[in-house]
Amino acid sequence: MGTIRVYYTSVTGSREVKKRQSEVLRILDGNRLKYQLVDVSLSERLLQEMRDKVGKPDAIPPQIFNGDKYCGDFQKLYEATENEEVPKFLMTSGVDNMGGRSF
Repeated sequence: MGTIRVYYTSVTGSREVKKRQSEVLRILDGNRLKYQLVDVSLSERLLQEMRDKVGKPDAIPPQIFNGDKYCGDFQKLYEATENEEVPKFLMTSGVDNMGGRSF
């Protein structure tokens, strides 16, 4: 399994983006999954990297990856949560009980 990466921004004026980012982290923490945060506000290069990997020039955070494989955005994770398919969405075989975020 690769590392779960969440591309997010620490600088946004959008309440919706903040809310979605918080919900993604809440879901991952609730499933006791270990993940890495990538702050796209640190450089234009990171934002462009996220958009290139997603395949959409206007993609906005949060975006979720397992290693280099794109899992989806907030909406897809939310749907997976509702359907109890988070491990399938994240392409993991099970839950990593290490939990929490790493920077």
